[in-house]
Amino acid sequence: MADSAPPEQQVPAEASPDVEQITYKISELLKKPDAELTLDEKFALCRSVGEECIQEAELRRLLEKKPHIVAYDGFEPSGRMHIAQGVLKALNVNKLTKCGVTFKFWVADWFAQMNNKMGGDLKKIQVVGRYLVEIWKAVGMNMERVEFLSCSEEINKRPDEYWSLVMDIARRNNLKRVLRCTQIMGRSENDDLSAAQIFYPIMQAADIFFLKADICQLGMDQRKGARPRLRAAVHLLSVAMCPGQEKMSKSDPNSAIFMEDSEADVRTKIKKAFCPPKQAEGNPCLAYVQHIVLPWFDKFEVERPEANGGNMCPAQVRDHFEHNEEAKALLKQVKSFKVTK
Repeated sequence: MADSAPPEQQVPAEASPDVEQITYKISELLKKPDAELTLDEKFALCRSVGEECIQEAELRRLLEKKPHIVAYDGFEPSGRMHIAQGVLKALNVNKLTKCGVTFKFWVADWFAQMNNKMGGDLKKIQVVGRYLVEIWKAVGMNMERVEFLSCSEEINKRPDEYWSLVMDIARRNNLKRVLRCTQIMGRSENDDLSAAQIFYPIMQAADIFFLKADICQLGMDQRKGARPRLRAAVHLLSVAMCPGQEKMSKSDPNSAIFMEDSEADVRTKIKKAFCPPKQAEGNPCLAYVQHIVLPWFDKFEVERPEANGGNMCPAQVRDHFEHNEEAKALLKQVKSFKVTK
């Protein structure tokens, strides 16, 4: 977690919601047999994924009426995976698949290349993609209803269908609107964009229809750019980012806790983390306890100061990258790559 300036608004810790009680209810639903979940419980699980949801009534109707629901999320392979990306994503996917939803991960290698990640080297991007999938498999994501789809491979299988969608969306939107959506790739309409980066929002809109997605899961930081794309499409679940998560830099290994970090590395990073006393809002350490530790471990115990933080990363991920030769080789390659913004 990166150091950051104190938030503008401060609230006393006792004013924060009863995080443990809320988390416990959801964790109990996750333990319940799938067939025994009621419609209300399925809606609660799906709704808990997003801090906000477009068309809640429609989402509920979808769960009630449609037998085969598809959720979609795309990611650019661009470097090592931090703990929020790894654990939160696994938790959210497990909530949706628990309700019978099929989750399609769009391994957006072409998008990462358009956005100049890994210096635009497609082979490196694809190596990073395999590393990310390896982590999610090791962390405990339920793979029964999960599909990992390579963007470049899937588009090349059905090029006529895909590029017809891209052309149709491009014709229906002017350049000004497209430029407003560039924030979805961490850019601004005032940046010196390449022509490839202007294609990015148009192609991402096409992805939703190409994958026949009913639910689109995106980060809260992407929701403004997403809404114009989703006007005629799907339900949007905007996932909260942990405070400080947006300041993590994959190019600086000391600014984030990575999924395969050693206990010693995690302990050191936690000790250096920004954690203002008696302040709940915008506090990265409290946010990690709320969004990662409690949902994953069901409890948080403070023992001795030198032990805190050592077990924040699921041990099975660390063990997998230590003892599985293929995973170890992937991690070694990814660590050798220079990360670009």
